[in-house]
Amino acid sequence: MASTVVRHPAVAGKFYPGSSDDLRVEAIAYLSSPNSRNEPPLRAIGCIAPHAGYMYSGHVAGAVFARIEVPRRCIVMCPNHTGIGSALAIMSQGSWETPLGEVPVDTGLAESLKLQFPALEEDSAAHRAEHAAEVELPFLQLRQPELTFVPIALGTGRFEILEQLGRALAQEIARQSDPVLIVASSDMNHYEPDAVTRAKDHRAIERILTLDARGLFDVVTQQDISMCGFGPAVAMLTAARELGARSAELVKYATSGDVSGDRDMVVGYAGVVVV
Repeated sequence: MASTVVRHPAVAGKFYPGSSDDLRVEAIAYLSSPNSRNEPPLRAIGCIAPHAGYMYSGHVAGAVFARIEVPRRCIVMCPNHTGIGSALAIMSQGSWETPLGEVPVDTGLAESLKLQFPALEEDSAAHRAEHAAEVELPFLQLRQPELTFVPIALGTGRFEILEQLGRALAQEIARQSDPVLIVASSDMNHYEPDAVTRAKDHRAIERILTLDARGLFDVVTQQDISMCGFGPAVAMLTAARELGARSAELVKYATSGDVSGDRDMVVGYAGVVVV
């Protein structure tokens, strides 16, 4: 039966430790870094967190999830790196497995979202080998042991569709009696020198911090910023504005060069919280 389908890890042992003990220790260390402990957690509407290997971006993702209260219900949107499956792919049945255990899909919320936005297609194939939602789950599991979630993989870069999805998310979340966190999984600019990447990324981050979904879309597409998850970020920002978001906070920014020492070709990572 569909409800028994388990999506097994695609990148355990690659992007993050495959051992439950090792994963727990590493993720808790990122969640407990000094800049993650200074202030009480925020009740957020949404966030942006990176999805590279933990050795490169885990400290940024950990800072994001330590900064917020993680409710029992989350929507995790990510880009579709593989190109497999639907451009608007949702899963509404089963569970996702990580080394820390299984996370049930929030079937009720997923089914309601499909009714609210029929362009969403039931498609597990788009998620099977995609890493960008999977790497967020261990952090969410550690912050919320009763976690359920809705995975959505986006393979479209059309602003009108992303905006419509964001509005549909807001309408559905507003109907819920429980809080729902929207996680946009995204890395920032890819494979350019560190100084170039930082300059490009901060132009995009400026638009994010003003909750300007259209502005983010325009700066990314017009200034050649290879932010892989700009689609999830645009949809999240649109939903957040509809839900009454007032501000956004850049929790942490880094590049892969901060870890590797290679400043010639880096990837940027931004951790943002929207409240």
